[in-house]
Amino acid sequence: MTTTSLAPPLRIGGAAVGALGALAVATGALESVVTPTLPLLQRELGMTPAEGALLSVTLLVTGALVTPVAGKLGDRYGGKQVLVRLMAVVCAGGLVSAVAPSLPVLLLGQVLQGAMVGALPLSFILVREHLPAGEAKVAIGVVSGLFVAGGMAGTVAAGPVAEGLSRHWMFALPTIAVTGATLLVNRLMPQDPPGRSADGAGTDWPGLLLLSGSLVTLMVVLAMAPGLGSQPLALGALLVLLGVFVTGWAAVERRAAAPMVDLRMLARPEVWKACVLTFVVCAGTAMAVHLIPQLLAASGDGYGFGAGATEIGFFLLPGAVAASLAGPLSGLGARRLGSRAVVATGIALMVTALFALSAAHFEVWHLVVGKVMISLANGLCVTALVAATATSVDRRDTGIATGLVLVTRVVGFAVGVQVSGAVLTAGTPAGSDVPAEPAFVTGFVTAAAVTALSLLVVRTMAKGAKA
Repeated sequence: MTTTSLAPPLRIGGAAVGALGALAVATGALESVVTPTLPLLQRELGMTPAEGALLSVTLLVTGALVTPVAGKLGDRYGGKQVLVRLMAVVCAGGLVSAVAPSLPVLLLGQVLQGAMVGALPLSFILVREHLPAGEAKVAIGVVSGLFVAGGMAGTVAAGPVAEGLSRHWMFALPTIAVTGATLLVNRLMPQDPPGRSADGAGTDWPGLLLLSGSLVTLMVVLAMAPGLGSQPLALGALLVLLGVFVTGWAAVERRAAAPMVDLRMLARPEVWKACVLTFVVCAGTAMAVHLIPQLLAASGDGYGFGAGATEIGFFLLPGAVAASLAGPLSGLGARRLGSRAVVATGIALMVTALFALSAAHFEVWHLVVGKVMISLANGLCVTALVAATATSVDRRDTGIATGLVLVTRVVGFAVGVQVSGAVLTAGTPAGSDVPAEPAFVTGFVTAAAVTALSLLVVRTMAKGAKA
């Protein structure tokens, strides 16, 4: 197989960067519509909280699997070609979600939509290919910021659209926007030449398939946990299947020439500590992210607020703003104080917020402030951990090490959401579709206690570089 000769890349203008920005806004909006409307979706589709939790993490888990593969394929075949094809899958997923009559069909739509998570790194490939280094940094910052802005817009708009039109339109409208933006990118962005021989080498397909099986089985076990206690054979079979997938994946990754996740890197203390902390912090965050909208929507005896999807979106918006500010704040803090201090501060803030929510959740502002503190703490911790990992390994290992942390982030988030869903399902009285208040308290206390234990690992971290 011969490698295509490389011609000098064409320089792109503001219109092409604007098309990438429009795509970032549209995908950010499509990605964010489920969270504020999850209680509404649970009512309309007859889902338990555990099933709702599964729905809320499906897109993220798919994205975690797609992203590293998308980046490799973009390097090999050209970023534009892979980006446009990925967006075709996303548009198909948005259409499936829009017309979905049941949970299984909606899950399929979310699986397809998960391809959108690979759009940002592919956009960065295109920007780096067609702009000088200085301008590329600015363009990457603009595209990243617009993705966050799109997520905020989706959080606020999903409720009014779902309640004013229907749940179908809250998927259809951003899908139409994604389709239009993809056509603009295809028209305005020049083709970038393949970077390497397109012979298929270097993509760890067996590892990808086994990791997919492991994550899907884990999510199914957690989603069905409340009902599996009385079915030990079914639970045992699922656990055996999970063990087979995980064992096979670990064996493949140790032997692969270009593993999707290099498990040998976990032998390094700075990497495994970052992974442990990332998992715990993201699991704690995810439990709160799932519990707070459910509590806002609940209408129980002396608790809950009976909020609709529109109100929930507005109540969650301050937390989204805090999350967007956390990254820059974490970077500044790490430069001045070191990564360990930033992580310890973030974990202490999160534990305080979670324990406070377990005791005080009787006013809307309790939940809004708690969500802001948790979102800020999560952003501080994860950004500092990724940065600390990137600077603690050899330059050639940066991508592998940070990739491990980011995969751990997704697994932690997925596990946290599923555990909180299982807690709420187990705490729902027979004949009712509203969890009892102690279930929410249990969820917040569990998240706080597990997160607090991670401080034992923080004590062993290197302080990190200071400016």
